[in-house]
Amino acid sequence: MVKAPACTFVIFGVSGDLAARKLIPALFELHREGAMHEATQIVGYARREWSDDDLRSRMRDALIKYGHGEFDQALWDDLAPRLSFCHGDYDGHEGYQALASHLSKLAHDTHLFYTATPPSTYESIANGLGSAGLNHRGDARFIIEKPFGTDLDSAKALNATILKNFDEEQVYRIDHYLAKETAQNIAALRFANTIFEPTWNSQYVDHVQVTMAEPMGIEGRGGFYEQAGVVRDVVQNHLLQLAALVATEPPASYDAKSVRDEKVKVLRAMHCVQVGDAVMGQYISSNGDSSYRDEEGVDSRSRQATYAAIELRIDNWRWAGVPFYIRSGKRLVSKSSEIVIYYKTPPHVPFQFRKPPREDRIVLRLVPNEGISIRYNAKVPGQGISLNTASMDFYYNEQFKRRNPDAYETLLLDAMMGDATLFMRADEVEEQWRIVMPILNTWENANEEPAFYESGTWGPEEADDMLARSGRRWHAPQTESR
Repeated sequence: MVKAPACTFVIFGVSGDLAARKLIPALFELHREGAMHEATQIVGYARREWSDDDLRSRMRDALIKYGHGEFDQALWDDLAPRLSFCHGDYDGHEGYQALASHLSKLAHDTHLFYTATPPSTYESIANGLGSAGLNHRGDARFIIEKPFGTDLDSAKALNATILKNFDEEQVYRIDHYLAKETAQNIAALRFANTIFEPTWNSQYVDHVQVTMAEPMGIEGRGGFYEQAGVVRDVVQNHLLQLAALVATEPPASYDAKSVRDEKVKVLRAMHCVQVGDAVMGQYISSNGDSSYRDEEGVDSRSRQATYAAIELRIDNWRWAGVPFYIRSGKRLVSKSSEIVIYYKTPPHVPFQFRKPPREDRIVLRLVPNEGISIRYNAKVPGQGISLNTASMDFYYNEQFKRRNPDAYETLLLDAMMGDATLFMRADEVEEQWRIVMPILNTWENANEEPAFYESGTWGPEEADDMLARSGRRWHAPQTESR
């Protein structure tokens, strides 16, 4: 593994859940692997009046509870002295001046500022860093968590504030799905193998499906989910990014500018088909669990969608006429995220069958069992020709015999290295909002009830009908870990 240059990593909101569950465990794993420079400092910033020892104690507890591997006391003893705390508010100037003074004592030229805070603080943090001169002190990088805005107008306003204080090259907008190994492997599959890319177009592909299914409900986040819903929470970011990765043209080189230029081209060509036909669903009780409307913080008459199924089209030379179906929902059968490329059936099959052969498929699994499967028709042993679906399967954990790095490990290391390839650019984010705004506006101005579906199913029947109208069906995701 490469080793990043020395830096100071500042976590705004270090007392929160994201820092405990994701950031500190990821940094600890980078330390364990030797990828984080031995001189790198980690600074926690929050409103709480903690001491350095308070921070270290809580981060140690977080590692024991949420860490990826067995807790190693010796490794922690080596890292702990490099953690320090700075108290301050997110509004005003005093806290940022105190932070500037604190950072000057650490004497690093590279500073990474991570917003593990509520989205309402992003603009204040950007302005505060600018007012203290930290935006251009040495090599400063501003790392922003999603959600990035709540609609197109708010995303544009947030971009304007951030870009008033930082250059675009300094800004790293996170979508952790981009760092999953299978998401990154889409480019390798297409651009490093002769057998796939020639058929990756409308001449051979019938349609594409992108699924993100979750078995859990809203887990006590009723207030948040009433404002966000499934489209803002995961469709506008995760699912559109995965669709864009599938659909991009080959970049001239695999660097941040070239890759993101190609993604923006695809997003600009992407739009929703028949906005009124998008399926907006909501889970109801099954087997004694709660309905969405019974959750704490949720209006008893809420129309908020916990499920969405949408048809997209990409109006360019490669993908004209190919539907991209994306869906995501809470309280579904299992946790599963995948991309399925469905190929067209052969124009002529010289065998006699009672049922036509199944379509060839490439299945790119992000969750569970990251890997790739190719499904194709093969002859069943015996007299005569009888076909059944066969599969060639690739699993990361079996092929490479090593642990896949967590997405945050990859993203934090890339940010330390100054590589923005897996991060989103301002124009990407705004194009993604442009794509979903017709759906959001249509649904939020309508009066009809959502399409209700029972917990533990694959969603409302209306989503099945969306594909059935064209003779298609949803792929059944893999539900068990291998």
